Amino acid sequence: MNTKEKIIRTSIALFNLHGERAITTNHIASNLGISPGNLYYHFKNKEDIIRNIFTLYREHLSTHFKPLNTEFEPLEQLTKYLDSLFELMWRYHFFYDNLTDILAKDEVLKKDYISFQADLFEQVRSVVIGLRTSKVIDISDEDAVEVAHMLKMTVSFWTPYVKARRLTGVLEQQDIYNGIVKVLMLFKPYCTDLSVQKISVLQAHYQQLADESLPSIA
Repeated sequence: MNTKEKIIRTSIALFNLHGERAITTNHIASNLGISPGNLYYHFKNKEDIIRNIFTLYREHLSTHFKPLNTEFEPLEQLTKYLDSLFELMWRYHFFYDNLTDILAKDEVLKKDYISFQADLFEQVRSVVIGLRTSKVIDISDEDAVEVAHMLKMTVSFWTPYVKARRLTGVLEQQDIYNGIVKVLMLFKPYCTDLSVQKISVLQAHYQQLADESLPSIA
């Protein structure tokens, strides 16, 4: 990794561990063992770092959530979506935790975020419609829109919801898996007779991953 990539990776780790508000560019530079001047050579300020992180976040969503391919088994594709979703929510969970404040401090980022969210909504809706086309769910166009909104809301607000209910405020991997179980629950009322059991199996799979990732007690 070059220095710029190291700054990005370290920033994400520190933001996730301590929260974005608690971390300054001095903290990031100190953790890397470089001078603040060296950091400012690559990034103008913390907002510049966050914009670059958002670009990675956006690229992940854009490349991992393409419309369903009707030539392949739909639930296998759904599983890949969910695995990518776990990676996204875990890797960038600081962004969900403090989204309102982050966007309030950076008008450029806020405009980019709003524009991207409109595109992302269409991606999510197309996945829902793809599941209908593949006979996984039976859903009207109107409900497909609402389910797409609910899916985005669940993903966006699940991690801060969990952390707000925990005294330590620390997010664990099993929390993300539990969130994916909740995502699958949104599909169940619309499942066809052919797919309801398969969706239940998927839920059990992610619940097992959640149980297996519980932190051990020494």
